[in-house]
Amino acid sequence: MKSLSPALKSHLCSGATTLCWCWKITRRDGAALGFTDHDEPVGFDGLAYAAATGFTASEVQSTLGLAVDNLTVMGALSSQTLNEADLAAGLFDNAEVEIWRVNWAAPDQRVLMRKGSLGEVRRGKAGFTAEVRGLAHRLNQPVGRVFAHGCDADLGDGRCKAAVAPVAGTIVAASDARRFTAAGLESFAGGWFSAGKLTFTSGSNAGRAMEVKRHGIAAGVVSLELWQAMSEPIVAGDAFSVTPGCDKQFATCKSKFANAVNFRGFPYMPGNDVVLSYPASSTPLDGGSRYGN
Repeated sequence: MKSLSPALKSHLCSGATTLCWCWKITRRDGAALGFTDHDEPVGFDGLAYAAATGFTASEVQSTLGLAVDNLTVMGALSSQTLNEADLAAGLFDNAEVEIWRVNWAAPDQRVLMRKGSLGEVRRGKAGFTAEVRGLAHRLNQPVGRVFAHGCDADLGDGRCKAAVAPVAGTIVAASDARRFTAAGLESFAGGWFSAGKLTFTSGSNAGRAMEVKRHGIAAGVVSLELWQAMSEPIVAGDAFSVTPGCDKQFATCKSKFANAVNFRGFPYMPGNDVVLSYPASSTPLDGGSRYGN
């Protein structure tokens, strides 16, 4: 049930309305952006909603119960605040979205129609398509711990407790926005930083991070490959810091980080093979330890 102000009710009942849609997007970095389908900018609550940005939305789908309401927004990469670099950098990932119905002739007459967050974003050369998910989608997110063989903690966090310090490095030469050679990591064995987090500390990508797909070293030359291309070019001299990689397995936690006591997985949990197996004289099923004392 929407609560409408008396002025907005009167306007809707007048028979001739001056209504538009306004979208407010709050990015991960806290920046708030406003867009409208009206042909002139609209402003309220201290935010200007830009017009003529090519930002449009599909019909809102609403259902009873706990099903996720959603719609699709499409836009052209023509606005200075809505561009390919910011989309590629992930600044719009899971951004908060508010959808308002506004009387553009009197913006104080408005009602909040939907609130949610951005889901899947698909980018093209000149535009993008994004899914807006309703608040009910949060009920689909896992809550609490999951019993699994792998660790569910993040390397170095309060549950992992491993003392992990990032290592500084410098770009020597880049093949593209994903692959490059680096200096400063020569003392580490190949693969040490695979699955680690690389954060640029200078250059066009300063402050942006990406996971390392591959770390190799051959003849003293260190090479790194990222899982996704950075939004800006990588050039020689760019500085970065990178953390060791962790594959969440007990053997890695024990040998690489000497942190077995804090491992947050269940490496000895029986798998499907045990569940589907049948009794045999060579396999004791007396409830005792399967791994000896």
